[in-house]
Amino acid sequence: MKPPILIDDSWEKQLPAWLHSAPVVSNWPLFTLAAETKKLVIPTDFHGLLTPDFLPSIHFMPHQIEAARTVMEEMNGTAILADEVGLGKTIEAGLILKEYMLRGLVSRTLILTPASLVNQWAKELRDKCKIYALVQKKKPDWSWNGVQIASIDSAKQPKYADAIANTMFDMVIIDEAHRLKNPATLNYQFVRRLMKTYCLLLTATPVQNNVDELFHLVSLLKPGHFGNSESFNNRFKKGKRSIHDQDAFKELLQKVMIRNKRDEMDRQPIKRCVETIRITPSKEEKAFYDSLAYLKEDVPNAMTLLTLQREACSSKYAALSTIQKLTGQKCEKVALLAEQINMNSKAEKTLAIMKEHPEKTIVFTQYRATQRYLEHYFRENGLLAVSFQGNFKKGKKDWMVELFKGPAQVFIATESGSEGLNLQFCRRLINFDLPWNPMKLEQRIGRIHRLGQVQDVHIYHLAYEQTVEDRMLTLLHEKIHLFQSAIGKLDDILEENWVEEHLHDAFHHSKSIREWEIKVHNLTAALE
Repeated sequence: MKPPILIDDSWEKQLPAWLHSAPVVSNWPLFTLAAETKKLVIPTDFHGLLTPDFLPSIHFMPHQIEAARTVMEEMNGTAILADEVGLGKTIEAGLILKEYMLRGLVSRTLILTPASLVNQWAKELRDKCKIYALVQKKKPDWSWNGVQIASIDSAKQPKYADAIANTMFDMVIIDEAHRLKNPATLNYQFVRRLMKTYCLLLTATPVQNNVDELFHLVSLLKPGHFGNSESFNNRFKKGKRSIHDQDAFKELLQKVMIRNKRDEMDRQPIKRCVETIRITPSKEEKAFYDSLAYLKEDVPNAMTLLTLQREACSSKYAALSTIQKLTGQKCEKVALLAEQINMNSKAEKTLAIMKEHPEKTIVFTQYRATQRYLEHYFRENGLLAVSFQGNFKKGKKDWMVELFKGPAQVFIATESGSEGLNLQFCRRLINFDLPWNPMKLEQRIGRIHRLGQVQDVHIYHLAYEQTVEDRMLTLLHEKIHLFQSAIGKLDDILEENWVEEHLHDAFHHSKSIREWEIKVHNLTAALE
């Protein structure tokens, strides 16, 4: 027997009149009482964190807990999180955000990231902090009164920028904040317009080309913290990369920046085992490389020749992609020498390493042509390899990573495709060719040498003997031990493009390879 259902719709006629008068819900005593009730549920003590107890099943690292506590208690929710690559800055920011949300201080939040990291941020916040964010894509709703994630390139578009700039956010979080180093860029101008109560900037490389960029980054976060540009230059600046009164500078910087380094953390560190392998090129490879020196008069500029030499150290296919754009008989002869190369000595060595250690391995190269060649070469030799590129759509990127987690042994990546990848289930990495940018090299290694890695990692640097990359290895590896130490130790002398700029400049103004080598040696001596 079903009970009778009675529908009373008389309230529909009474509701409009009641809403217009509404004496019960709009009087001052009730409003005051509601406000007092709200205050009672907001924690007033800012000592200690609520989140670890609220999420007992989530394990936060001690340095993340301490960073969140420091931001809450000492920095008023405004900080640069500058932990080294792989130490969990995303989770650190999520922990801080969760803490402010639990205290009722933050609701509307805007998180800006590179496009390739938007979905990864959403997943990390959901899985690690139980924060469910709205990913803004085709039809964004910037008025959303919750946590929203968007790519900075999308958000800064003219059709969205004004709406976002006119919205008051409780918290703004910006990942890869080193991209905001130049105040003349659209990114910097856009972020400066944002209205927010709290702000977090995330970057593993807070100091890049010169101290001016650090000034601009801090000024974006906390205007006036270092004074204006003139007072900063007079008090602290000593050339492009040196600082006057370092103690005072560090004291001010520590008020807005937290930087954890791997070797300073209170835990048993994962070892980074680095092996540099110098390879003797075949007769054909050497003839091809040496022939490039004769093109100096035929190429548009010295940088083109340097690029060709670096490409030749990767594969003939990488170099040919540039040579084919040039004209002249010498270029044709050089191209013929390239065609005579039947084997790639680096590829053979890479294959030998993987057969000696039959486990998952990441191979990094700077060149798409080399990437395509290696994928074909490995498959011909019985290894399942997958290529990963930055222009893949999200579904394909996820698929490539899943293939690497599963049946594939080799993951071939370029710089553009590696940003934000978490591949700590793998512990071997081969740098098939080397960037001249120390921080890019560190970011490569950070794909596997990061939180969650439980085994020692093995890194192999390959270089042809008596070539431009061999001399680069001498500079970085043997003289300043870059590859055996955390990049954080060298922050004061090796900013992101500093070495690269000097080497390019030296090459451009050298009349011969020998003269360039002497300048490289002088740069080495200056760093020691």
